[in-house]
Amino acid sequence: MSVHAHQPHGHAALGGRILTLPFLVCSALVVLAGYLLVQRYVYGLAAVSNLSDGYPWGIWVAVDVVIGSAFGCAGYVMALLCYILNKGEYHPMVRPAVLASLFGYGLAGLAVLVDLGRYWNFYHMMLPWYAQPNSVMLEVGLCVATYTIVLIVEFAPAFLERFGIEGLRRKLNKVLWVFIALGVLLPTMHQSSLGTMMVIVGHKLSPLWQTQLLPVFFLLTAVLMGFAIVAWESVMASLNFKREMETPVLRKMAGLMLVVASVFVALRFVDLLWRGQLGTAFGGPSSGWFWVETVLMVGGLVLLIPKANRSRSRTLFISASMLLVAGILYRLNVYLIGFTPSVGPWHYFPSVKEIMVTVGIFALEVALYLVFVKKLPVMHAEHPVGVPHAADAKHG
Repeated sequence: MSVHAHQPHGHAALGGRILTLPFLVCSALVVLAGYLLVQRYVYGLAAVSNLSDGYPWGIWVAVDVVIGSAFGCAGYVMALLCYILNKGEYHPMVRPAVLASLFGYGLAGLAVLVDLGRYWNFYHMMLPWYAQPNSVMLEVGLCVATYTIVLIVEFAPAFLERFGIEGLRRKLNKVLWVFIALGVLLPTMHQSSLGTMMVIVGHKLSPLWQTQLLPVFFLLTAVLMGFAIVAWESVMASLNFKREMETPVLRKMAGLMLVVASVFVALRFVDLLWRGQLGTAFGGPSSGWFWVETVLMVGGLVLLIPKANRSRSRTLFISASMLLVAGILYRLNVYLIGFTPSVGPWHYFPSVKEIMVTVGIFALEVALYLVFVKKLPVMHAEHPVGVPHAADAKHG
């Protein structure tokens, strides 16, 4: 791939063909999901899902929304690092992270509309006369909707640069700090509130996960998964688009991942001891899933303990993958595996159609990502051949 010269604002479109094999595969999965969604909206939820009165939510909430929004925390952690903590060295990674967040939250909103029984009334949460101000779910819904709008504004400069609308871009830059501040505040609120939502279900959630610290754990996993998805995407983009590895920046971020993962694991075991539930991990219901989640988390953080490993792209990728899967499994355990909403004959396992809708939603995210990075100035412009990269010179 030819190396792009520097663009005025440090970003460049990658260029290249859109109709590649990965794009075509993702498009086929999206078309299949679209066909299944037509069935869902024409014939109802039962036509494509195994949802029931006993299990009113399944993977469309647990995976597409609760886990998908955590994937969307890439922009949240990058904004926190770059603009709030003033770590300018992370600036080249902000725009790809915001794009990932935009897709994560936008498609999470789409998944909510798929799951809602009376989806035509979704706008009611915006109307004050329908609002229940004490509802955690209302706070989550409003925050997610508002944050999606914030992400659109934060990503708007990429469109404005692409189409040469410099006057509007400069005006937007003057007020962008307001949206950046909201972009840090809103995820902090609703990610922790996703944990609060499960505190109120009480005994229906296994004691391995039911704790007053759920808001803290959900915020920690949001931050951890945000860091992990940035590292994961960075390595994948470098490999697939034949770009330089961003190891100097990732090395420092890996240290932050190590700290957050260590705090999470330590708090988990302190909480179990404090509540007298540590024994439940050795034979209670769903204890096997608890240990899979814990082993993945510990394994991912152990890989990052040697400083030399943080400079190895392969090790970073493996660690980020383990931490991502651990975060996914933690949230899945809380919202689905360890959660028994009803007693009686009810049981739930997602149908094939249900799974394919979820696969299609994530495939849409990948397909759109490929289009955006190739057509819009999303990725940072690589330096011309023979000119040392700033990060390389600094860490020389």
